Amino acid sequence: MQANGGKTVEQRSAMPAWARAVELFPPVDRVLSTILTRQAERYGDRVLLVAGETRWTYAQTAAIAAASAQTLIDAGIKPGDRVALMCSNRPEFLQVYLGCAWLGAIVVPINTALRGFQLSHIFRNSRPALLVVEAPFVAAIETVDADVELPSQTWMIGSATETKISSVPLPTLRSGAPAVAVRPGDTVAILYTSGTTGPAKGVCCPQAQLFWWGIYSARALGIREGDVLFTTLPLFHTNALNALYQAVLNGCTYVLEPKFSASGFWAAARAHNATVGYLLGAMASMLLAQPRTENDTAHHLRVALGGGVPPQIHRPFLERFGVPLVDGYGSTETNFVFAGSIPSDRPGTMGYLADGVEARIVDEHDSELPDGQAGELVLRAGQPFAFATGYFGMPEKTVDAWRNLWFHSGDRVVRDCDGHYRFIDRMKDSIRRRGENVSSWEVEQTIQSHPAVAACAIYPLPSELGEDEVAAAILLEPGQSLEPVDIVRHCEGQIAYFAIPRYVRIVSQMPLTENGKIKKGVLRDAGVTADTWDREAAGIRVRR
Repeated sequence: MQANGGKTVEQRSAMPAWARAVELFPPVDRVLSTILTRQAERYGDRVLLVAGETRWTYAQTAAIAAASAQTLIDAGIKPGDRVALMCSNRPEFLQVYLGCAWLGAIVVPINTALRGFQLSHIFRNSRPALLVVEAPFVAAIETVDADVELPSQTWMIGSATETKISSVPLPTLRSGAPAVAVRPGDTVAILYTSGTTGPAKGVCCPQAQLFWWGIYSARALGIREGDVLFTTLPLFHTNALNALYQAVLNGCTYVLEPKFSASGFWAAARAHNATVGYLLGAMASMLLAQPRTENDTAHHLRVALGGGVPPQIHRPFLERFGVPLVDGYGSTETNFVFAGSIPSDRPGTMGYLADGVEARIVDEHDSELPDGQAGELVLRAGQPFAFATGYFGMPEKTVDAWRNLWFHSGDRVVRDCDGHYRFIDRMKDSIRRRGENVSSWEVEQTIQSHPAVAACAIYPLPSELGEDEVAAAILLEPGQSLEPVDIVRHCEGQIAYFAIPRYVRIVSQMPLTENGKIKKGVLRDAGVTADTWDREAAGIRVRR
């Protein structure tokens, strides 16, 4: 008996779930409405989503997507319109996302920690037709600049007692709308990623890119049909969002926790019978720092993503918890383009290049460099719309990043002769703290708005947990004085809490280049000096 694609049913059933999905969904069908509809027919009453007390089957999820699309249509939302979404990990986030994808509208997920300057830029750049906001984050919306024009419509998830924003409750779902004829290259989401020398860029993610995130990630993690995918990562970032696609495409259950808890992670994993987990950066270190218990291996987790986990953590994590961590590399603009073996044969590296992706290491002229020599990593997708299509409303930034038809990652990387790729550092000044990218430019703009500050340089210093801590060197205006804690208080409410400096150093002069630019490398290499103030050592907590 022959199945589609020339393979017998028996041959197809023997394939990995991700490989079957590639055959079952040819290029024209790699849009969420088609994927959901077909998988609902295939899996019906199988549970797709678990979020708190909420359970959605595959069939219910498709119906919710259609009904959510109808509420958007009733509100006047059309294909291509942007819908700003500021919400924590809860079913309503996915309800709005699915409705937009079904309709052909574009979701603009907003990091719930953003405030003031950063939030204002997103509204100015994306110009959403509708804002959907969870009640606890209304106060954040109210911090946007006075000249920012908010959408004419706002839907509220939950209720806020005092707010200046006119809103109505998130509409109740009723009848469903037919799926709109969406194309694989149509943008489904604009995800903002922090820049280094300017404001955050809105990455235009097409429908097919999320399909390939689901395929490449499932392949790297060895996901099987029926797995329980367990994530505590925020939905406004790529990782948790594409894990939903991993589940849908591979017939899995997607378990969404509100947030990461080092003390509660394993208990939750056991309660859900989770088989695949997602850990980034310092999360694995935090789990290892918890007191040992007799239940450390009493779980069903078979594998976990370990992107950015320090290499020295891999073996202790495997020995204690019995879970191998998978090295990997991806970006919002690209995909899961590198992955290590399970367990990793060289912990802490990027792994091997994924099939279907091209990579080069190039010099400043885009000429390819030999193995063993560090240069910028550039990437190109072999599948249509497997990468992002550009930066929203920033054509110059798009052309620069995709020049010569290769995406320029901005990462300094080495390719070893055996095919392993190793991350060295960022080509430009960039900071990654606790899984979040911090734009030094945005923090500098905020601090320099203080009237006592003449100049500011933001740079990374190593964290005890891996990744970076944010450090600030500050030159004061003549005759002015400030305490380091004043800088922290000035930043609160204006930028995300995770971007507020831990280290503050008041300097009498900045190290400068011949043309007057601050030498951040000198500050970074000096590390924590005797005159560096440490917020954590001082016991100062950031107000969120």
